[in-house]
Amino acid sequence: MVRFAAIVTIFILVFGCSNGGAFEKLLIDQSIAAETSLRTKVTTTDWPMWRGPNRNGIAADDQHPPVSWSATKNILWKTTVPGRGHASPTVVGNRVVLATAFERRQVQSVICFNRRTGVQLWKSDISKGGFPRGIHSKNTHATCTVASDRDRLFTVFCHHGNIQASALSLNGKILWQQVVGPFAPQRHNHGYAPSPTIYKSLVIIAAEYGRGGYLAGLDCRTGKVVWKQSRPAMLSHSSPIVANVSGRDQLLISGCDLVSGFDPNNGKPLWSVPATTMLTCGTMVWDGDLVFASGGYPKSETVCVRVDGSGRIMWRNRQKCYEQSMLAHDGYIYAVNDAGIAFCWNADDGREMWKYRLSGPVSASPVLAGGNIYVSNERGTTYVFKANPRKFEFVAKNQLGNEAFATPTICGNQILLRVARTASRGRRESLYCIAATDAE
Repeated sequence: MVRFAAIVTIFILVFGCSNGGAFEKLLIDQSIAAETSLRTKVTTTDWPMWRGPNRNGIAADDQHPPVSWSATKNILWKTTVPGRGHASPTVVGNRVVLATAFERRQVQSVICFNRRTGVQLWKSDISKGGFPRGIHSKNTHATCTVASDRDRLFTVFCHHGNIQASALSLNGKILWQQVVGPFAPQRHNHGYAPSPTIYKSLVIIAAEYGRGGYLAGLDCRTGKVVWKQSRPAMLSHSSPIVANVSGRDQLLISGCDLVSGFDPNNGKPLWSVPATTMLTCGTMVWDGDLVFASGGYPKSETVCVRVDGSGRIMWRNRQKCYEQSMLAHDGYIYAVNDAGIAFCWNADDGREMWKYRLSGPVSASPVLAGGNIYVSNERGTTYVFKANPRKFEFVAKNQLGNEAFATPTICGNQILLRVARTASRGRRESLYCIAATDAE
């Protein structure tokens, strides 16, 4: 397959850097102008925020992306990602958006690529300076995945001891910026990680840093803080998510030794159950009136809570899905723990259906599409296996780069995968668009 990005590269090599740069700028300007005239609409073929269009890591029903690929097989395009980050790709219309950070210059940015070609459309610098010191070796200064409504992009960064939210137009113009509150852990200074989520006209943000955390709902149009809810004085890293559980919309979050639900309209607490552990990273999932959470420090626990007013813990085990989120699908829970062991549990009673050792360590979360579960380990290996509760059914093992922390994004029958390769010459990040080629 002849790829547009390759043509651009050849043109630049043949005609020289100065002419090539002018040509590339003209190409980008024309692409942005063409897209500006179209109203971008979030559809099920988009991936508008962390955990996707269904908010649960499950792609739309009609998605059937490839299950096998390599550096030369089923690659529609590959592009270099400047900077460093663990944010997953956000897809809106013809745009693929990533948060990234330049550690030496202490600059945090949002970068946008053309979904069809991989050509960079724009880069907007959001903040400069004030990076927190001594973050966890598995974290970055750009770990939060960008969220989008129909018209805007929302990103959250930590700098100068605060959490700052920013809204951008789809063409990268900063529309507003708002300091949401402090973030200055005194112990376990792991850095910031929770991704924002969208609910109606609000962008919802979590910040739990040990001396008094909070949840906040900001107006998408203005950045004004509409509501703010305090959290226990403990450290945790889980992203908030909104689900319809037990007949109403609920803002779900785990951590601080609790599994909790809030009214996403105003932040008021609905219920809270002592469960899991202090520090969790994964985003909660749900099935009917059951919710599921897992944590990893200082103890390990996966738990199921019935949210029918009783707050009853239905089952719990000692598995540690610390950094990863789980999947709830057709009455079963699928999970991959830190060590790379895959599990399937019955959602109602926690009965183990099967477990299978893949390879760890794993920080990315699994994604379900076309009946298959995709999960990447930290070494750049992506495993594919069936969402089959009867037995573990291996499908494929794929390798790109030698480092992967970002969760795959799956939409439009494509997989967008952010990986890195570290070699003697240094580290370089890449974004791959994986899709069935003409030869398939």
